[in-house]
Amino acid sequence: MITSIQNQKVKEWKKLHKRKNRNKANVFLVEGHHLVEEVLKSDFVVKELIVREGVEVEVPDGVERTDVSEQVFAEIAETETPQGVAAVVELKRADYQPGRLTLLVDSVQDPGNLGTMIRTADAAGFNHVILGKGTVDPYNDKVIRATQGSLFHLPVIQGDLAEYVDVLKAEGVDVWASTLTDASPYQDLEVPDKVALIVGNEGQGIEDAISDLADQRVYIPIYGQAESLNVAVASAVLMYHLRS
Repeated sequence: MITSIQNQKVKEWKKLHKRKNRNKANVFLVEGHHLVEEVLKSDFVVKELIVREGVEVEVPDGVERTDVSEQVFAEIAETETPQGVAAVVELKRADYQPGRLTLLVDSVQDPGNLGTMIRTADAAGFNHVILGKGTVDPYNDKVIRATQGSLFHLPVIQGDLAEYVDVLKAEGVDVWASTLTDASPYQDLEVPDKVALIVGNEGQGIEDAISDLADQRVYIPIYGQAESLNVAVASAVLMYHLRS
């Protein structure tokens, strides 16, 4: 039982709140019963379970368990009402495998938006999500919680979007960019057999150099007085359209 917040392990866990430390240690934190259950069912490597005193949790064989006091768990938790269980999980560098449906994300910076987009891509049966430079870390606690476990269900790849667009095109994948410039209403277009959808930053949209690589530019018509749709909502509309 660890009872001191000055314990070295506690200090190391707390460092995982920052992206640079997660990358350096090659691990990240997952918090809460549901998310811990999801990561344990996945092919991610769980290095350790952290359990607050008084909390009941089943620990699989081969997974290290560390019990901590309420004060210690509160120190490492990032939720307002911690459930008392967390996991230290090895970062996973997913490999790209060809698929029919791909989501590419350019510089989306809001954790809630990215998490919702990954969750929706999972629900819509997309094969993978590719995150470009400038996009929030998928292992950020808020992103993980917004995915509700979908982060552990499909490959989430980080890399250069231009390079992946070239790969996709070489495989006969049509690339659509969600943008307002020189774009067509998405309903007017026939859905290709294999398609990749690019969505962009909340304020600036897709970088021109990336959208210029697309085979088709599409937009979602606005029928009311709203200026635009939230990027996660727009992504959901287009992903389900492409899934049909």
